[in-house]
Amino acid sequence: MRTCRKVRIFFANLFLLYMTLSSFLKSEKVHAPHYVLFGNPVEHSLSPLMHNTALQHYGMEARYYAIEIQSAELSRLASYLNRETFQGANITIPYKQVIGDYLDTIDPEARSVGAVNTIVKKGFQLQGFNTDVFGFLAPLQDHADRLEGGRAVIFGTGGAARAIVTALSSLGMQELYLVSRRPGRIDSFNREENVTLISYNQWTSYADEAVLIVNTTPLGMDPRIDTSPVKDAEQEFLAGRICYDVVYNPLKTKFLALAEKAGATTIGGLEMLIQQGSRSFELWTGRPFPIDNIRKLLHEHFQQ
Repeated sequence: MRTCRKVRIFFANLFLLYMTLSSFLKSEKVHAPHYVLFGNPVEHSLSPLMHNTALQHYGMEARYYAIEIQSAELSRLASYLNRETFQGANITIPYKQVIGDYLDTIDPEARSVGAVNTIVKKGFQLQGFNTDVFGFLAPLQDHADRLEGGRAVIFGTGGAARAIVTALSSLGMQELYLVSRRPGRIDSFNREENVTLISYNQWTSYADEAVLIVNTTPLGMDPRIDTSPVKDAEQEFLAGRICYDVVYNPLKTKFLALAEKAGATTIGGLEMLIQQGSRSFELWTGRPFPIDNIRKLLHEHFQQ
């Protein structure tokens, strides 16, 4: 199959697309038009496959790279982001909440969320956006009536969790319980009237009336596929709920496997990746994202 051949060719050239910031800045690639994903880790990311396919769909010369960056290297971004060849970026963990310091403007929704996952370059201006809200909501549209006025339990308090709080509030969810390992040391959610921070040993007490349970942590992500925010002994608390994992690699995380075994409705993170990526691509290029082609390509990748 032609699409499968494209996937094989792409993964045969992974070393060309994944690198550290230092090696990228020393390479010839930095001198040609490009988009990047910044984060740590990034080696698991399918964003290069997704966006390079979209760029090639339109015959665009720019390429997309996944760049691992250490926190000590953030100060080097100021000069890099102003390079003429830099076209735009996605931001992943753990930098969604700090990248705004290097931008000229931040979109109101991203400012409200408190996290930026997309940088758009307009002339000499660097603009920050958040496409996670849009991406997260897309797979939930069929469940909107069930969610309105309901309760959600959300594992994690990072940039993705902030976007999800905004997304679920827009659906009219009344009670959002964020599960943190250090709930007493996080105050950035205090302005949200419908948000309560709880610890891991408390979450089951709030699960009985929950409609939705979400994992926004890296637990379960390849290579840590045997981890989950929910213990095996807590599986019963997932029964009858909608369980949503923003992790997409593997497609079925341990959290989703436990939820499925308990009889819950499950949603994986791949569609969120595709939907938020489509919004980023359209912000960068002004062109429609070839979403059906990308969805088919990514599903075929996981069937390899």
